[in-house]
Amino acid sequence: MDKAIEVKNLRRIYKKGKAEPFIAVDDISFDVYSGEIFGLLGPNGAGKTTIIKILSTLLYPTEGTVKVGGYDVVKESDKIRHIINLVSGGESAGYGILTVKESLWMFSQFYGIETNEAMKRIEKYLKIVEMWNSRNTLLNKLSTGMMQRINLVRGLVSEPKILFLDEPTLGLDIEGARIIRNIVKEWVKENKERAVVLTTHYMAEADELCDRIAIINRGKLVAYDSPESLKQTISIEKFFEITTPLGEISDKDLIKEMNSKSSINFTHYPESGETIILLRLKEEKEIAHIISTLEDNNIEIKSLRKIEPTLEDVFIKLVGRRFEDEEKN
Repeated sequence: MDKAIEVKNLRRIYKKGKAEPFIAVDDISFDVYSGEIFGLLGPNGAGKTTIIKILSTLLYPTEGTVKVGGYDVVKESDKIRHIINLVSGGESAGYGILTVKESLWMFSQFYGIETNEAMKRIEKYLKIVEMWNSRNTLLNKLSTGMMQRINLVRGLVSEPKILFLDEPTLGLDIEGARIIRNIVKEWVKENKERAVVLTTHYMAEADELCDRIAIINRGKLVAYDSPESLKQTISIEKFFEITTPLGEISDKDLIKEMNSKSSINFTHYPESGETIILLRLKEEKEIAHIISTLEDNNIEIKSLRKIEPTLEDVFIKLVGRRFEDEEKN
């Protein structure tokens, strides 16, 4: 696959007066391939925004080399700006006194798109985001969710090869966020020369959308792989949940018989009359013995599911806190 972005030994140091220099990005390297959605994750202050600014030619690196679309961000920034676009969640899609169509046309002119072609693209993407019927509505009359969709269209109208999405579903309801995610996935599939760099605080969103992920913490790269591979590396132990339709179970002999090497917890729910058995096993094959023991003791198994690690589990292990915890600090 062709590389849409190449980052090698990137450092960015901020200096202000006599204050100690602050290293925002410290010796980071990664690649983004054409045809993929690449996630850039990390807590506030990790260095994500600095990296996005460098990739989008808004900031120069202090050290290292960065190429976007094959062009150097320092020497060929003008060429890069013709093939990229940046959409930040929560920002305005234009001036409130303009209609949706007028605002999108205005932005198309910044990229030198001929008016007839611009109008075709505006119609195409407004229909995709289900906003064509609102094309003559003033921007200041739009809801937050509608504004987010128009914001995305603004980024797509220039038909960039590389699209930077910074929190694209911020503040949206479930349906609005779903629409945005589906559009992004389909947009990349439509042309394999395209690529998306996504930042998000929603781990489920990153898991759903991203082909590969880089996790940044305190300016350093702490993880770089596919979501599935990252999830598989965080724990050797296997977790299972068994639901039984019986009343409370607290037989210590039964626990010992099931497997003395396993961690086993019983939680009884009086309202449903069920007991949930949570198992932490050293090896997955141990589950067969657990099931056999329950059946031998005439305990019916209503449901059995394997609890897979999540991307949030990976994040917490590597960073030491949730995004929500970071927001409170």
